[in-house]
Amino acid sequence: MDWRDEGMLISVRPHGETSAIIEAFTPGRGRHAGVVRGGVSRRIAPMLQPGALVDLSWRARLEDHIGAFTVEPLRSRAAILSDRAALAALNSLCALLRFGLPEREPHPRLYGVTQVLAEALAAGPGWTAAYLRWELLLLEELGYALDLSRCAVTGQAGDLAFVSPRSGRAVSRAGAGDWADRLLPLPPVLLGQEPGADPLAGDVAAALRLTGHFLDRMAGDLGDRPLPEARRRLVDLLARAG
Repeated sequence: MDWRDEGMLISVRPHGETSAIIEAFTPGRGRHAGVVRGGVSRRIAPMLQPGALVDLSWRARLEDHIGAFTVEPLRSRAAILSDRAALAALNSLCALLRFGLPEREPHPRLYGVTQVLAEALAAGPGWTAAYLRWELLLLEELGYALDLSRCAVTGQAGDLAFVSPRSGRAVSRAGAGDWADRLLPLPPVLLGQEPGADPLAGDVAAALRLTGHFLDRMAGDLGDRPLPEARRRLVDLLARAG
């Protein structure tokens, strides 16, 4: 059987002497792996970079086989490689997709937002708010959505300051009461930004510590695996910058 789709490369590793195994995130097939014959050659290897957008043709004798990819470049996004922070964000993005997404399960909405984020990373500074939105959507797609629209106790939309570590719902100062010390702080940056505004790195790091709590819960449900090291490096880098 065979199919054709576009996709963003999220991992590349050598396979034998001349080939490579790639994983791509596609709109119609989700996270999908395959062999690229000649993938380490001078002609093909430069296009097989994580973050690159490619045209993919996949073929296998049976659907459950790993199969082989034919790859044509669509967009390289090589500019990300020269920006340390953007590269850290790309590595985190790719690692989390590989970590959390089941193989071959489509997530078209997440795919679209992933492409928006990848373009923002390639464009230069100003991508941190987009990365935060991406992590929130990843949690939502995988069943760990945060509800930051109104207080879980009072039902009011104002003065939101905390998040329940169990339900992921926002809680106001008034609603928290004596339970405030058992709740997670809600960074204001997660309550919305003006279009085009880029939050401070320290504020983003605080927000990522919150989303990280729920990513850790997800990791526990996936077999108690630790979150990818690439994400920790991104949080550390932003914390130092802040």
